[in-house]
Amino acid sequence: MKPISLISNAEEKNVVLSVVVPYYNETDVLPEFHARLTNVLDSIDDESEIVYVNDGSTDGSKELVESLPVSSSKVDRINLSRNFGKENAMSAGLEHCAGLAVILIDADLQDPPELIPSMLKEWRKGCDVVNMQRIKREGESWFKRKSAAMFYRLLNFLSKSDIPQNVGDFRLLSRQVVDHINAMPERNRYMKGMFVWPGFKQTTIIFKRNARHSGQTKWNYFKLIGLAMDGITSFSVSPLRIASVLGSLITASAFFYGMDIIFKDLFFGVKTHGYASMMTVEMALGGIQLLSIGLLGEYLGRIFIETKRRPLYIVQSIQEQSNVKSMQPTVVEKRA
Repeated sequence: MKPISLISNAEEKNVVLSVVVPYYNETDVLPEFHARLTNVLDSIDDESEIVYVNDGSTDGSKELVESLPVSSSKVDRINLSRNFGKENAMSAGLEHCAGLAVILIDADLQDPPELIPSMLKEWRKGCDVVNMQRIKREGESWFKRKSAAMFYRLLNFLSKSDIPQNVGDFRLLSRQVVDHINAMPERNRYMKGMFVWPGFKQTTIIFKRNARHSGQTKWNYFKLIGLAMDGITSFSVSPLRIASVLGSLITASAFFYGMDIIFKDLFFGVKTHGYASMMTVEMALGGIQLLSIGLLGEYLGRIFIETKRRPLYIVQSIQEQSNVKSMQPTVVEKRA
């Protein structure tokens, strides 16, 4: 069942490339981003479109995007009714775009639009997914880089999907891959894993990621931890199995330790002392139990969300702007 929205995928067979741009409160960078992106798209011969997805911005970004200059690319502007999160905003863009190749890119200019021709070149060679791997992450702290590397190693260890390290949302997807992702029904979406799950032929381009052009990142450490938890629980049940194995080991250890105490008391008269050590063991066991219950709660909560089957997002309006190649450039707006 697809989310209820106003989106209708018009069959625009002439659109070769769609560039999906989710944004939230990016007034400082959007004009520069649009200028660089349109310069790149104007330089290629293929028919292209830009799909801006406004994820409930409150700083005037919506009005700014509406006033951006017309280029050789068709521009669609999707406005969501509130902030639904980047994963859902990307899903809205993927369901609306019509290109044979689709590129996802953030508006903060950390991922340079100038790499788009190289991505298209790999797609024309037959690759369905072109991953953009960051060899250097400027503007990020040492702790953030190391914690991200540890997360990817942990996720690939726990899950069966080989999610490439240091590859963000910036990538190219073929129409076939996009159609399979759009058909996935889950509400708890970890898009980096969903991009990899369909498989198909993939390749990787290495690039240096720049620092943000301006403004502040919307991802604090609490949101990143939540995203990491979504990634692990969406693609693996290994944490539950680890909890079961850990519980079995602790139970077996307690049994043999108890038998050792009884044996020494009956045959050697050795009395067991150590109140402090026993309290430490009890507190450790209590912590492990609470951790396991919390882990079960994470999975149960996600099952609860899935059973409600609410839409991923609600579209407030869609504005479709023709390009300069049209005889009469027009803006058509559809509202909920």
